[in-house]
Amino acid sequence: MKALSISDASTVVLGLQDEIRRSEESRYDHRLHGVLLVAQGYSCGEVARLLGDAPRTVEYWVHRFEEQGLGGLREGSRPGRPGRLSPEQIQATQAALRQRPADFGLSGNLWDGKTLSAYLEEWHAVRLSARQCRRFFRQWEFRLRKPRPVIARADPERQMAHKKTPGTGSRSRGGSVGAR
Repeated sequence: MKALSISDASTVVLGLQDEIRRSEESRYDHRLHGVLLVAQGYSCGEVARLLGDAPRTVEYWVHRFEEQGLGGLREGSRPGRPGRLSPEQIQATQAALRQRPADFGLSGNLWDGKTLSAYLEEWHAVRLSARQCRRFFRQWEFRLRKPRPVIARADPERQMAHKKTPGTGSRSRGGSVGAR
């Protein structure tokens, strides 16, 4: 039988490894295969080379399987980096968002990422980027409203000349809808 090969194998391997890492179920299956190969007599180094993992990782899988059975291969909690704001600070910040920024000595009429970042730094001594602060609006289900642009000191006569309909409530007598 002719040996099969995959074109651009190095790219395909990276893509498949990414796909395995993407899903909790795929990672579990990947660990199962690793432990199965060790049970069939392969060394942890050989399994690691075949599966694209570190030998120490395969050793962890085998030890966890020996101690806990199949449950040891399941995905554990992955808490990630702890938050920079305490629950009390989050609660105070959410209460502040229900008020105006001016109530806290900040400029502007509406809350945005920059304003929230300035508030957190001044009131809670926590420095976060404006981008992270904008994420908080979504996470805490606050609407991030942007002010409408206002033309300051516009000339009313020029505005009236630019309008399609005449001002002062008079209607044109042309062939418009509803004319008699």
